[in-house]
Amino acid sequence: MGTEGFAPLQVTLGRVAFGALVLLAIVVIKRERLPRAPRTWAHLTVAAFFLNALPFSLFAYAELTIPSTLAGICNATSPLWGMALSVVALSEDRPTRRRVAGLGLGFLGVLTVLGAWQGFAGTDLTGTAMALGASLSYAVGWIYVRRTLAGVPHSHLSMSSAQLLLATAQLAVVTPLFTTAPTHYPVIPLLAVFALGALGTGFAFLIQYGLVAEIGPTTAQMVTYFIPVIATAAGVALLHEQLSWNTPVGALIVLAGAALTQSRPRPSTPPLPQPGPTTD
Repeated sequence: MGTEGFAPLQVTLGRVAFGALVLLAIVVIKRERLPRAPRTWAHLTVAAFFLNALPFSLFAYAELTIPSTLAGICNATSPLWGMALSVVALSEDRPTRRRVAGLGLGFLGVLTVLGAWQGFAGTDLTGTAMALGASLSYAVGWIYVRRTLAGVPHSHLSMSSAQLLLATAQLAVVTPLFTTAPTHYPVIPLLAVFALGALGTGFAFLIQYGLVAEIGPTTAQMVTYFIPVIATAAGVALLHEQLSWNTPVGALIVLAGAALTQSRPRPSTPPLPQPGPTTD
């Protein structure tokens, strides 16, 4: 909806700017401080590129040619990328057989949504590749955060606020080079960008930072498996996008894979003690 009134890079800039404003307001209310160490800001600059500036821009450009339903499905591949990268990047986050099976099932669900048996007919490959590249960028970014910023003595609010500030600065430099300033600001696209920034970026990123610190980047990215359901429902209800049978079926397969990935094997029940002779 935002790209109906603004260029993709402008949508992305507005998104990170509104998200940063929300988090900074909370920082002021809670009287917290942003990080001060130059090393921390350097790592956050890299994280801002891979977790905000690059993927947000790719999704904005992708949705010029693909429906939001397909974009949501592509977003759900982020845990697949994260699992593959964690094998070589994170020694403490090794995949188990159950998680690999769940991720494989989720990938099968993505192929079902895309209609792989039809040769992806009717799918814009460039837009789909951009959306998949954005999901890969998320995986790279969260692994980088886990490796470089896990022990930083700052709150998730402070870290995510600083990161969105840096992403805003990055996009503020790039956007004027590739776009012209809008001559008017239509209400609906502007509200869409605000909602995307305040809710889908500001508050969401604050929560995601906490998840990565608590359960690791690979498992934390499993929340993206629920995006296809939300994207499908919103796309059909709000944007009147067409829904074929393979979309809900594929979404169910994706959710089944997510459930399998999150589940844990039941602990074996120890045998009951056998009655035996007693001693006085």
